[in-house]
Order: sequence, then structure tokens, then C-alpha cells
Amino acid sequence: MAYVAPKVKWHKPKTFRSDVIAVAKATGCVLRFWNSLLVGDELTLVSIMDDDEYVYLIDATYDTSNIDEWTNFRFNYRSLRLWSLTYEQELTTPLHITAGRGFSECLKHLLQRGASVDLAPGGITALHESCVHCEPECTRLLLVHGANANAVSEDGRMPLHLCSSPESFECAKYLLQYGAAINGRTVDEDDTPLHVAARNGLRDHVQLYLRYGAAVDKKNDEGLTPLNAACSQPQELQDLQRYFNLCQILIKAGADIHTTDQDKHTPLHMACKNVNADLVELLLANGASVNEMDYGGEAPMHNILKVVCYKLAHSPERVVRALLNHGSIRVWPGALPKVLRHCSQSPRTIEVLLNSYSQLKVTDTWVESVPPEVFEAHQEFYESVFSLARTPRSLQHLSRCKLRVYLEGRLNKVVPRLHLPTFIKNYLLLDFRGYVH
Repeated sequence: MAYVAPKVKWHKPKTFRSDVIAVAKATGCVLRFWNSLLVGDELTLVSIMDDDEYVYLIDATYDTSNIDEWTNFRFNYRSLRLWSLTYEQELTTPLHITAGRGFSECLKHLLQRGASVDLAPGGITALHESCVHCEPECTRLLLVHGANANAVSEDGRMPLHLCSSPESFECAKYLLQYGAAINGRTVDEDDTPLHVAARNGLRDHVQLYLRYGAAVDKKNDEGLTPLNAACSQPQELQDLQRYFNLCQILIKAGADIHTTDQDKHTPLHMACKNVNADLVELLLANGASVNEMDYGGEAPMHNILKVVCYKLAHSPERVVRALLNHGSIRVWPGALPKVLRHCSQSPRTIEVLLNSYSQLKVTDTWVESVPPEVFEAHQEFYESVFSLARTPRSLQHLSRCKLRVYLEGRLNKVVPRLHLPTFIKNYLLLDFRGYVH
């Protein structure tokens, strides 16, 4: 792939504001007001806000940083190993504090007394804050009082882009009910809310966004559609089913399974890299190209074989079997010792791979490729592999290979319809036996 220069992210430099209340130097009622915000002390807040002398505190901007601490760091950077050229103010408002901490009653009092709902001194509005911290009641109150559901933060994101966890679902519902742009883009990545939901494995969010008309095949700056984003997200064992269900929804909604990112990776490439066997089978069943090459000249089979040793708990053998049953290219026989060296901890992967060949030339290199501790743990299987150096493949296996060649590209459609015993059908589809023959 041709070199693509990284996107330069430019942000307008912040100017120092002198019209703010420095929390570190606050005293008297101002300090009491601030402390009551932090703990949600409704009675203290109301008593101070109803005093005409302190009504200005409702819309005041507060600086939570400490300039004396920064000055100390700056002039002692040699001992502290810290250095900062500029002093960064950390600005917030009472609305931000109460909305982010879920103090809905305190927030209600502030709004009823005319607090400016879209102030963003620190780069985000109070609505952004409530969505980040998954506070649906605060989100609703802000929207009812006129908060802009499409306000853009300093880093280019709308509140709906910040609904990135399962707990934020109610916030997302309120935002959409009050006119949030379902296909709004982030400034830096060009992500839609559907990208964010898919990347984070949020099935309920995805269903909600699709009901509101989210575009299922929009691409971001990296060329990823929501389906690509979901397939490419690193997935632990407990995440596999969640991402499978999510991708199933996207595909039913019309997502293009052939779309590629800027490196020509298809969803199948990415699903193989993450060793999500159910997802791989889903993509193949829906017509994904099993031998599509990316910019590096690698097919999905290459992606799975490179990660087998790191993803043993993900059942990588199921992915390899699914690819082979759909006509995947096989490993060049001369490279099998290398594959054996890297994948030997998964005997089932080796079994299904070797059973796709009618003949094998087993040499001493094969024996040397399997670490002694792995051989000891799976001795029966590897003895059956190494015995092929002295004996030919069985007639039963050769018959299977002949039939698989004849049905290549149609195996998964034809074999289940054959009037044969189930164990023979499974044998034709490279079912696991624990040995090779």
C-alpha cells in the first residue's frame, strides 16, 4: 500500500481566562457552594443560590487546576522529571459537575434558576458530561431545558458519539428523541454513532440506531464501515458471542460483507485475525470471498494461522476448518514444518489442516518442529502424524480427498443434503478425530 501521511489534528490554542473562580483559592460561601456541588448537597446549594449576593455562582466558570502546584513542578522539573511550557486551566461549571455525577435534583435546581445549558468552557457541554458518565436522568433534564443534542465538543464529537458503553443506552434514546443526528460524524475520525456502537460491541445501541435510520455502510477516515469496525475490534473470549450477534444484525440490515478498508482488509480477514469462529462461519455463509487478498498479499487463512498460538481458547481449528470447507487456499507443503512449529499447541488445527492434503512428505524436520513438551502433552496425536513418514494415507482419507476436490466450492451446500450417515458427512467436512491416518 502506498504511504499515507497521518492526519494532522489542529486545535485552536486555549487562551488564559481571568474571569474564572480558582477553586484552590475559594473561601467562604463560594467554597461551600463548590463543596456542595461535589457531594450533591441540595439544601446547601439552594440556600446559597437563593441569596442575591451569590446568584452569579449558578453560571460561574470554575478552574479546578492548581497554578501554585504547576509553578512548583515547572521550577523543580529536574528533580521531578516533569516539564510543562504552559499552564493549562481545567474549566468546568456547576451544570457539568452535577450532570457528570448524577445529582439530578441539584441539576434541576440549577436549570430552574436559569443556568446556561450549553456552556462549554472546558471544551464539552454538560450534556457531553452526562453521556460520558451514563447519567440518563441528567441527560433528559438537560434536553428538556433546551440543551443542543448535536453540540460539538472541542475534540469534534457530539453527545451521541460518547454513548460508548452498555450503560449509556438510555442516554442514547433520549438524545435521538430530542433530535440527535443519527449519522453525525466526528471531526478527527469521521465516525458515525453506528461506528462507535459497533466498535464497542453494543448490540442494543446498534438496533436502536438502525431503527432511527443509521447508514449501515458509511466509511470513516480509515475506510472502515461499522461492520469492518466490529470485526476488527480485539475480542476476548467473553466478547465473541456479543460481536457475533452484533454483526448478524448489521448483515441482516444490509451491511456489505465485501467492503474493504484502506489496507484492503475485508470483514473476513478481521474476523479470522480475532479468531471469532461463529462470525467467520456467518460471513462465509453470506458469501464472503474466502481467498480475497489484502495489500500484503495475505488471504484470511494467513491471518488465522498467524494467531493460532495466541488464541487457543477461541477454537482456531473451527476457523481453519470453515475456511477449508469453503475452498480456501492451503499452505504450500514446503511451509508445513513452519506452521507446525507455530501452531503445534493446537493439535486440532494441525489435524484439520493436514487432512486437507491427499499426500504428505513427513520428514525429520517435522519432528524437530514440535517442542518436546507439546509432543508429550499430545503424544498420541503427533505419533499418528509422524507415522505418515512410513505409511501412505489411508484409502478412506484418499476417498474423502477425491470427493472434496470434486465438490470444491459446494461442500457446505451439497454434503448436508447427501443421503449418508451423519458421521460420514462430518468426516467429509473434516470433523475432528484426534489423529490423522
